[in-house]
Amino acid sequence: MQTSEQPRSGHVVIGVDTHKHVHVAAVMDTIGGILTTLTIPTDTGGFQQLADWAGSFGDVVALGIEGTGSYGATLASFLRRAGHKVVEAGRPDRRLRRMNGKSDTLDAENAARAVLAGFATATPKTADGEAEMIRQLKIAHDQAVEQRATAMVTIKAILVHASDALRRETAGKTQISLARQLAALRPRRLEGPEDALRHTLRTLAKRWQYLDAEAKELTKMIGDLVQRSPRTCSSPSVSAWTQPRRSSS
Repeated sequence: MQTSEQPRSGHVVIGVDTHKHVHVAAVMDTIGGILTTLTIPTDTGGFQQLADWAGSFGDVVALGIEGTGSYGATLASFLRRAGHKVVEAGRPDRRLRRMNGKSDTLDAENAARAVLAGFATATPKTADGEAEMIRQLKIAHDQAVEQRATAMVTIKAILVHASDALRRETAGKTQISLARQLAALRPRRLEGPEDALRHTLRTLAKRWQYLDAEAKELTKMIGDLVQRSPRTCSSPSVSAWTQPRRSSS
């Protein structure tokens, strides 16, 4: 008795479930359904393996990748540079995932079905060029600003317990002037709470100065990138970088 092979169109879509260390991909023929799956490491070699593997089944119509803004960002960028159409497949419904049991393979298959059904159509943000450079620098900038603010809050909380003389000397000063004065403290011994307090204030003030310089340097770098890219400059999310900055008070 002869058995017929599963019909295939030669046109496939790929669904990818992404994780930190491995990605799971499923290939789906447009008429033959799910063909097979593949697990790859999250490095360039793994990405190339996936691209070669996908192409071996026929013409790749599109690749639906989950988490293109997180774990899938590098893969999406790699495939787009290779000339493939990449769409955001979206994360699976967590409630349904708990009901049906966790399965990376099933998630990859569902991502492929979403692409074929036309549910996954969103184009992921590009991870190339000035926009990605700005995003990376802004991560460091925002953290520096946040830590700078924390350092100043701590300085002012500790000053409450300082001597009357030191509180009078620092009263009413701007953040820059306050940090400059406290960084210049020269405690020569460590024999009591007042000595420890002055050492602490000096350390925190130096930290604030370092973070302030870092934030300003990153602000300039981001501003230069925004000015260099007219398309990026027109984006509301980064247009503020083109405006003059006031010094920290």
